[in-house]
Amino acid sequence: MISALFLPLLFTLIIIPFSQAVSIFSRPQIHPSFKINTTQNRRSCSFTVSIRTSCSSIRYTRDRISLAFGDAYGNQVYAPRLDDPRTRTFERCSTDTFKIYGPCTYQICYLYLYRSGYDGWIPYDVTVYGYNSRPVTFYYNELIPGDIWYGFNNCYGATSSSAMK
Repeated sequence: MISALFLPLLFTLIIIPFSQAVSIFSRPQIHPSFKINTTQNRRSCSFTVSIRTSCSSIRYTRDRISLAFGDAYGNQVYAPRLDDPRTRTFERCSTDTFKIYGPCTYQICYLYLYRSGYDGWIPYDVTVYGYNSRPVTFYYNELIPGDIWYGFNNCYGATSSSAMK
């Protein structure tokens, strides 16, 4: 009787801890050949993008900041010039939230930032909330290089290459 209760408990204690998903944090990468998809999709969806500026960043930036993100099927949302020096967007230790419209997407799997200017800027993370996808957060916490797309491509599978054309 005791062994019949003991075996399931032993199984639970040994197997379940090894079956948990492991979180992997990748580092952002330079993408010198990244292209903005200029073709427009007739359907339009709204996205909320939340950008936290690192407490290690400069007090505020006058740099020009742009953003592009999308899915593994070639649907891309582009937001030029999110910055606004008059309102001190991207101040150190702050969060800025933007409503962005673009083509509808499936699960967001890549995100790139573009910085142009001389101040330097360190985003902590960027979270994208979309209609057809779960919220996804991309962790930076490092200086964005100037005048080049810098970020993440977590798209996997044969169709992910279409997202980078």
